[in-house]
Amino acid sequence: MEAKWYAAWLEGKCFEADPSSDKPAYSIVIPPPNVTGILHLGHVLNNSLQDILARRARQEGREVLWLPGTDHAGIATQTKVERQLREEEGKSRRDLGREAFLEKVWDFKEHHGGIIIKQLKRLGCSCDWSRERFTMDEGYTEWVSHVFVELFKQGLIYRGKRMVNWCPVSLTALSDEEVIMKPQRSKLYTMRYELVDEPGEYLHISTTRPETLMGDVAVAVNPKDPRYAKHIGRKVRRPFPEAEIPVVADEHVDIEFGTGALKITPAHDKADFEIGIKNDLDIIDVLHPDGTVNCPDCPDLDGLDRFKARKVAAKKLEEMGLLLEVEEYENNVGFSERADVPVEPRISMQWFLKYPCVEEAAKAVADGDITFRPARWAKTYAHWLENIQDWCISRQLWWGHQIPVWYRKDKLDALKGAESLDMSDFEKGDIHVGVEPPADENAWVRDEDVMDTWFSSWLWPFATMSDVGERSETLEKFYPTTDLVTGPDILFFWVARMIMAGYRFEERLPFKNVYFTALIRDLKGRKMSKSLGNSPDPIDLMDKYGADGLRFGLMRIAPVGTDIRFDETQIEEGRNFANKLYNACRFRQMASGEVPSSKFQVPKQEALRPYHLDIMAKLDRLAVDLEGLYADYRFGEISQRLYEFLWSEFCDKFLEAVKGDLRDDASADAREVTLAVFDATMSRFLQLLHPYMPHVTEELSERMGYVPEGEFLMSRTLASEPLLAGRESHEAAKRASAIYASAGKLRNLKAEYNVASRRDVRLVVKGAPDWLSSEKDVLALLAGAGEIELEDAYEAPKGTPAALTDVGEVAMPLDGLIDVEAERERLGREIEKIRGEVKKSEGKLGNASFVERAPAAVVDQEKARLEEWREKLGQLEEMIEALG
Repeated sequence: MEAKWYAAWLEGKCFEADPSSDKPAYSIVIPPPNVTGILHLGHVLNNSLQDILARRARQEGREVLWLPGTDHAGIATQTKVERQLREEEGKSRRDLGREAFLEKVWDFKEHHGGIIIKQLKRLGCSCDWSRERFTMDEGYTEWVSHVFVELFKQGLIYRGKRMVNWCPVSLTALSDEEVIMKPQRSKLYTMRYELVDEPGEYLHISTTRPETLMGDVAVAVNPKDPRYAKHIGRKVRRPFPEAEIPVVADEHVDIEFGTGALKITPAHDKADFEIGIKNDLDIIDVLHPDGTVNCPDCPDLDGLDRFKARKVAAKKLEEMGLLLEVEEYENNVGFSERADVPVEPRISMQWFLKYPCVEEAAKAVADGDITFRPARWAKTYAHWLENIQDWCISRQLWWGHQIPVWYRKDKLDALKGAESLDMSDFEKGDIHVGVEPPADENAWVRDEDVMDTWFSSWLWPFATMSDVGERSETLEKFYPTTDLVTGPDILFFWVARMIMAGYRFEERLPFKNVYFTALIRDLKGRKMSKSLGNSPDPIDLMDKYGADGLRFGLMRIAPVGTDIRFDETQIEEGRNFANKLYNACRFRQMASGEVPSSKFQVPKQEALRPYHLDIMAKLDRLAVDLEGLYADYRFGEISQRLYEFLWSEFCDKFLEAVKGDLRDDASADAREVTLAVFDATMSRFLQLLHPYMPHVTEELSERMGYVPEGEFLMSRTLASEPLLAGRESHEAAKRASAIYASAGKLRNLKAEYNVASRRDVRLVVKGAPDWLSSEKDVLALLAGAGEIELEDAYEAPKGTPAALTDVGEVAMPLDGLIDVEAERERLGREIEKIRGEVKKSEGKLGNASFVERAPAAVVDQEKARLEEWREKLGQLEEMIEALG
C-alpha cells in the first residue's frame, strides 16, 4: 500500500513546487546526506520531521518546496573508494593518479549514490525530486568557486603556515569542528632533564607524549612558580638526540599539572606552538604525515608508528635513568571524526577564511530574527561566534572542489616556500585566482588541494535555488527558507556558516526557524553504533512495521530538547495504531455496506445525540490544539494527542456508544445520523493525522470515499470551519462524559462479583437525571447490561451490590446471576488469605530488629504492602457483608 501511494504521488507531481503560484511560500532544504550513505535512525527522525512540516504546510494552503540533495562528503567518500581500491586491486590512489582515481570515485558514486535517496522515498519523504541537487553538480561547483574567488578578492581568504589538526589516516588537515574530543585512559610520564651548568642536578618534567621528545626545543615554567624562578634562562640537556635547550617562562603553564615544568614541542602541540612563537624558538617536526617518526638521528625510533614510538621512547628514558614515574592518567584526546584516530597538531601550509558577516549572524539569533528550538542552543551559538577563529578550508584530498588558484610555473618553488599568500600575490601576477583557468594555462600549475566539504554546503540554501548571477523565480519565491531541521552536532559545521553565507551573498538570513533534533540512544542510554550492535536498520523496521508505523512510533518518543531512548515496542505500537485506524474504518463499511459520498453533511443539532456532539467537539478542540503545538514544534505531543483521540475517544468510547445505532434492528434515521457523524469526524481526523502517517491516511481516504476520485488527501487544504459550527455541545459533552464514566464503574462492579461476561445483568438506577431515560440504552450497551431501570423508589434487597456513579446510585440485583452461598465462600477464602498476609506484614514491621537493620527502602516497601493488603481486606469485607 505504501509503495502504491508513493508512486501515485510522484505520478501526480504532488511534491513539485510552483514558483509562479500566488499561494504563500513554505520552503525547507534537506540537510544533504552523504551521497554514498545509507539510512540510519537519525535520518529517519530528521526527515520524518521535515516531511511532517512540509505536508502540514501544504494542508495550510501554502506552496511548498522541500528541496532535496546529497553531499559529496569529501573524506568519507574518498576513504571508501581508497579502501575498495586496496582490497580489490592492491593499489593506492597515487598509483592511479588524480584523473584516473576521480573516475573511480564518480563510478562509485553512480553505483552507490542513489541508495539513500531510494530509502528516503521508502520513508514517504515528499521532496521535490525534480529539483534534486548534488554538491558536485556543474552549477553548484561554479557557485563554490565563485564564492572562493569573491572572498579571496575581498581579502578574507589567504594561504598561510599554521598549526592545524592533521589526520594521519586521511592525510589531510581538519577544522576544529571535525575533531571529536574523547576521554582516554593515558599515561603521564615524569622524566628529568639535566641542568647544563650544574651536572647532577635535574628539572623534573611531565608529559603524555615522550615520542615527540626529539622535537623539544625548550622547557617552560610559570614565572609565578617559586620552585623554578631561579632556573629561568638556564639550559637543560635534551637526552636524544642530545642538545642543550633553554628554560623559558610562560604564564600559561599550569602550576598544578604534573611537576609544573613542561617540555615545549612547537611542531606538535598548539599551546607549545604559541609559546615557541613568543620566545622565537625553533620548530622541529619529528613526525611524518602518516604519524610515523621522522628522526634519522634516532635510528631506533625513526620510522616507528607514533604509539609504538611512545613505548620505545619511554623505555630509552628508563634505561638512561631519566624516567622517574609512569602514572595512569585520564584526559581528553581529539579524534578525527571520519577516521576515528587521534589527530596530530601539525604545522602546515593551508588556505584559511576569515569569516564574513559575523556580527550580522550573531545579531540575527540574538534579536530573534532566527529562532533556535530548543532555545538553549542560542547561547552555544553566541559563545562560538564570540570566540571564532579563522576556518581552515583546504583539504589534502582529490575528491571535492579543487582550489581555484593557479601558480606560475617559473615561480613555483618560491611560492611553495612562502610563509603566506594573499591578494598581494594575485595583484603581482604570481598567482591566478578565478572560476576559469588562466588563458595561457600551460604556464601555470593548479593548487592540488580541494576545499573542505562544508565550504560547499554552507551555500546550500541559495546555491540550490539558482545559478551564479541569477535571480531565479525559485529563489525569489522560496528564499529565505522557512525551517531548517538538523542536529546540534553540526551547529558550527553548517548552521552558523549558512547564516553567515546568507548575509554575505544574499544580504539576508537563510532561514527563520532552526529545529535541533535529539540524539537517539538505546534503552540503556548508549549512543547507537554498529560496533555495539544496538542500531537497528530502518529498512528492516519498515519491512516489519511499515514506514507509517516507524514514523509514528518514533515521533511518540521524540520529546523536545532531550535525547530519545529508542524502544522497538513503540514502533510496534505505531503499526498497531495503523491497524486500529484501519479496523475502525472497516467497521463503518461493514455497518453500511456502501462507500459514503465525499459530500456528506453533518446532521442538524436536533438529530444529534450526546455522543455525536461530544466526539465532534473533541475533534474540533484537537484541531485547534494541534495548531498551537505545531507553532511550538512540539511533535511528540502532537503524535500523542492524535493517538489518544483515535484510540480512547473515538474507538473505545464513541464507537462503542453508537453500536446500537448500527444494528440491524436500529432505525434508518439513527443509522444515517451516526454514519454521517462517523464520516465527518473520521475524514477530518485522517487529514490531521496525514503528516505523520501519510500512506495509510491516503489509502483510507480513498477507500472511504472521503476524497473525490482523481484527487489526493495530501493535496487537500484543511477545512477551516469546525465540525460543530453553530451547534451547542457543552451540555452534550457533560452527558456523554457521565455515561462513559458510569459505564466504567458498572463494568468494574460486574467484575468484582464475577459476572463480567454476563449480558443479562439487570441494573437499577436511583436519582437519575431526566435525560438518562433517552440514553439508558447506551449505558446498558457500554456497561454490558441486559436491562437498565430508572426507579427512584427502588429498595434493594440486603446484599445487593451497588455503585455510586455520575448518573446516580446503581444497584445490581444478584437474583439468578450468581450462587450467593458459593460467592460468600469464595470471598471468605480470599479474606482469610489476605488476613494472613496482613498478619505476616504486621509481624515484620513489629520486629524492632527488622526495622532497625533493614535498608530504609525495604522498610518503606513493606509499609506500602501492608497498606495495600489492608485496603483490599476492607473491600472484600464490604463485599461479603453486602451479600448478607
